[in-house]
Amino acid sequence: MAIDFTLTNAQRRLQRVAREFANDILAPLVRAADEDPDPQRGFHAIKGAYVESYKLGFATGFIPKKYGGGGISNVDLQVVVEELTAIDPGFATILLVNGLALMPLVWFGSEAQKRKWLIPATSDPRAEYLAAWTVSEPSGSPGGTANFDGAAPYPAGIALTATHDKKNGEYILNGRKFWPCNAGGWDLKGADVNVCIVRTAPKSGGTEGLSAIIVPRGTAGVHYEQPISKLGHRLSQNNSIVFKDCRVAEENVFAVGQGDLVINKAFTWSGPVAAIAAVGVARSAYEYALKWAKTYTGGGDRPIIQHQAVAYTLAEVAMKVEACRAFAWKAAHYHDQNNADGHAVGPMAKVFCSELLFDAVFQAMKAVGVNALDRTHPLERYLREAAVFPLYDAGNIGMQMRKICTVMADPRFDPRAIANSEPTPFYKSPP
Repeated sequence: MAIDFTLTNAQRRLQRVAREFANDILAPLVRAADEDPDPQRGFHAIKGAYVESYKLGFATGFIPKKYGGGGISNVDLQVVVEELTAIDPGFATILLVNGLALMPLVWFGSEAQKRKWLIPATSDPRAEYLAAWTVSEPSGSPGGTANFDGAAPYPAGIALTATHDKKNGEYILNGRKFWPCNAGGWDLKGADVNVCIVRTAPKSGGTEGLSAIIVPRGTAGVHYEQPISKLGHRLSQNNSIVFKDCRVAEENVFAVGQGDLVINKAFTWSGPVAAIAAVGVARSAYEYALKWAKTYTGGGDRPIIQHQAVAYTLAEVAMKVEACRAFAWKAAHYHDQNNADGHAVGPMAKVFCSELLFDAVFQAMKAVGVNALDRTHPLERYLREAAVFPLYDAGNIGMQMRKICTVMADPRFDPRAIANSEPTPFYKSPP
């Protein structure tokens, strides 16, 4: 039978290594880093754990073996991410963003660009390499990036401009970015590379005027401001960045005029990863609440799990966790079969699981009761972390739902394609 949810021996080993790393190396650092009021200091506090994760291959395992990566499948990635996010999803986001930044080079870069930028990413002797996916911009009127592919020209959508100086063989960048993860690096002097989405044709709309460009660490004209202090995912770093007459070699540009497709595919690839991340957090909340319910009596003479209201509540949470894991695995498997072109199922998994599991975490808190608010217990942190999932990674309302609907509205869309693992291409415009 083709359908089999049994992990292979190799996947079980991967799961065991990821779980041991998460429990033994990452977990002891999480509480202090999460509670540190200085987000950069909290981010830097987990650098040692990141170094160890890099050595294990978690930071670049998704890169093809040809360029020094692990060449793991999307399903393999699911196994690792669930274990990491069960301890802390902010830390796992650092690794995810390496993929958001570097996988576009795998899909859209030239062979020369892949060798120049991917091989150093997978062979850093320091094991500190960070890549940043630098897309989001400050809110305003206009502002933000949710409608990056709209018909409006500059300054709507992507407002970081890249003017081509053909005489000197450079692009000159001017503008701001807001929210990119990893961008400031360990010392706020920049990640090893920032893969930026820029507007190379200011008079064109988002489907013609956007491109991608690689800004390496040390490039003049880039200023990294203090990271944003966030509700959740506090172990990951989100930056405010100013570009002023920043000159980048023209050989660093790729996907010219196709930047919208780069954004769409990157956030399609990350959809199942965000979905399984939500599973990891909800799993931890469920297991904590279940253990509590089996020992806590609530002032009665028996554990509260023996009361139907509590048992039913936790049973519903358990069902949601299992259903969402299956959906995340399905989407990842689809990506493995279709070159990460699951432009409907990837966002579907992300939206469905992130929305459902936020509620699951809150239900677990209700089973525990008022003690869930006590910060000596982890449940309030799980709720803060769960609140991030519907909002980040191309927010559910901002981008992901719109992409699902765009794919479905196309006359070429086959509603049975996802069930059959057949392609559901994403096109710039209908035929």
